[in-house]
Amino acid sequence: MTTRTSQITTRWAAPEDVPALQALMKRAIDALQGDVLTPEQVVASHQVMGLDTQLIADGTYLVAERDGVIAGCGGWSYRATLYGGDHSTDLRDPELLDPARDAARIRAMYTNPDFVRQGVGRRVLADCEAAAAAAGFAAVELMATLAGERLYTPSGYVPVERVDAMGGGIAIPMIRMRKELAAKA
Repeated sequence: MTTRTSQITTRWAAPEDVPALQALMKRAIDALQGDVLTPEQVVASHQVMGLDTQLIADGTYLVAERDGVIAGCGGWSYRATLYGGDHSTDLRDPELLDPARDAARIRAMYTNPDFVRQGVGRRVLADCEAAAAAAGFAAVELMATLAGERLYTPSGYVPVERVDAMGGGIAIPMIRMRKELAAKA
């Protein structure tokens, strides 16, 4: 049994992180979706999932590291886009959200397969929620994969709707989820 003694740290992503983040995302999709999707759906997922570099430009995308290795990543957004990467332009909407009426978005959450079940996703999610709350948002929404639902449900997210994202004509089941953030005292 391996004991982890070092802490997970997070930092805001920089443009030079993009190649490493894209590689991590590809690896995570391929390794972590197979128990809930067919092999064809996993391949098709690459067409709808991935990095939206607008998050990095906005300063809202986190990199989680342990001992200098990228253990995971994820972000939050004050823009209307709910999910999808740079390549899925039909899903992108740069409209600014209004914290008084809209929910912030939790976006592009991925864990390095070597670091699953070690608190990486929970840490990134908590840091993103805190940043969204600090920006005045009272709620957050995300589009979960079936594998991601295992993180989001225990973290207080509730399903809003189940949808099929289309990748190359193949339906990929997804779940729009929402969480009300705790009001500041």
